[in-house]
Amino acid sequence: MNLFRNPLVVLLKNAAKKRDRKFLITWNRGLGDIALGLYALTERVREFVPDAEITFITRSDLASGFSLLKDVHVLVAHEWKRGLPFDLEETLAELGSSKAHFDVVMENPNVTKWLSSQLGKLTPKLQWKKEWDGLWEKFDLSTNGTYVAVHVQTETIYAYEKNWPLAKWIELFKRLEFERCARIILFGLSKSVSLPVEGLIDLRGETTLHEMLSIIKNRCTYLIAPDSGVLSLTYYIDASFPLKVISLWADPKQGILKQNVAAPNPELVHTPLIGKKGDISLITVDEVCELFNDALSFSNV
Repeated sequence: MNLFRNPLVVLLKNAAKKRDRKFLITWNRGLGDIALGLYALTERVREFVPDAEITFITRSDLASGFSLLKDVHVLVAHEWKRGLPFDLEETLAELGSSKAHFDVVMENPNVTKWLSSQLGKLTPKLQWKKEWDGLWEKFDLSTNGTYVAVHVQTETIYAYEKNWPLAKWIELFKRLEFERCARIILFGLSKSVSLPVEGLIDLRGETTLHEMLSIIKNRCTYLIAPDSGVLSLTYYIDASFPLKVISLWADPKQGILKQNVAAPNPELVHTPLIGKKGDISLITVDEVCELFNDALSFSNV
């Protein structure tokens, strides 16, 4: 792509010429895109307009994720639903604002096309605030032994299957619990899917985003997840803490594998498992189990 024909570059060059500073960006897609696309978008805006004042307007379930981006403002559109159209002017009016309050308005930015040149070059760095570290303490978790964080399902419909079969998750949990003495913590939006395994710590639907990340950062030795927002945000936290990440994939040309840069966390060790012929169900439980140390233990539970 010719850099000067990139619509984002054209827009930002014009904004710089006019000395525009106030940017409004709408976002009604996924949580993981905050790391995988919107971080790069804010960097690109500030490359052309260093003193830019950037405001995102987004759904209520995404709003807390924007606190991981530095120096941005957030307007919360409580009525927005993913995949459904919205009237931006109407939403802004309900929030006591309007397009006229901003110099540049980006509705539904195409970060995939606009920012393709940053793949393999730009490392997203999501800020972590010290006050979030203690959030795990409200949950009844031991300070000893091995916790394994698990995001079972992406909970969003895609053109291909991104989720590992539930039967394999159940087999894995039983083996980790009883063979390796690890404790499993489940994360997700809701408990809509039943997982009949004794001993699971099911926090699906019970944590805020910051609480979930605090538990993963401060209490978990491992994270297992498919290509998801949980995986993307954890991977790009700009802080040093030990974590072994096992990711499960159907399509390696997506998510953090497509981003193709190392995590900013120097202590994070990532092992992706990719299903043969694009089929995530072909990843075996044995393959996942082999990535765990034999010395897992949990005491004082």
